[in-house]
Amino acid sequence: GSLPVVQLAGNLKQETVTTLQEPQFDYYGYRPAEPGWDDGDFGHVLEIYGFPSGFRTEDLISAFSAFQSRGFDVKWVDDEHALGLFSSPIAAQDALAMKHALVRTRPLCRASSPTRDKARRNPEFLQPVRPRPQTSAVLARRLVAGALGVRSGASPEQRSAERRKLQEAKDKKKLIAKQREDIWEGLDLSGI
Repeated sequence: GSLPVVQLAGNLKQETVTTLQEPQFDYYGYRPAEPGWDDGDFGHVLEIYGFPSGFRTEDLISAFSAFQSRGFDVKWVDDEHALGLFSSPIAAQDALAMKHALVRTRPLCRASSPTRDKARRNPEFLQPVRPRPQTSAVLARRLVAGALGVRSGASPEQRSAERRKLQEAKDKKKLIAKQREDIWEGLDLSGI
């Protein structure tokens, strides 16, 4: 029974060489990554940068005047950066494809740190821009006159002009809806 004990004692006397392996990752220097921006949520937002520091809101709006009818707004970050809010991600992609002499653009996911911080602090201001519909004072005047129990102070010519304007707006809306339907039906005849 003493033989195995002697072998064990001999095995213990053998030198074992241990090597330290450097860690593959530096866990002490770990910093969590900044949360990424999903283009799906903010694909309609672009960072506008690279413009002269003397630029004003009107200058940026005129640089993107092609998007004014579809809806475009500017939110300032600092003197050198601004957020461009478009009505849709498609409009933002169109703006990215445009070349401007004095203005540069990039998506929010590749924006500078101050711009991303501002966007993160104020996400409610980054909703897609919807152009305000044309309004008329006809309804307000009628409601006020009815509530007060008085006749409207508008002249007959003014009332007929307002009615004509409302009818033109209705006709235009119907025409746009019909054109949209014709395009889906494959009946787009505008090119003929």
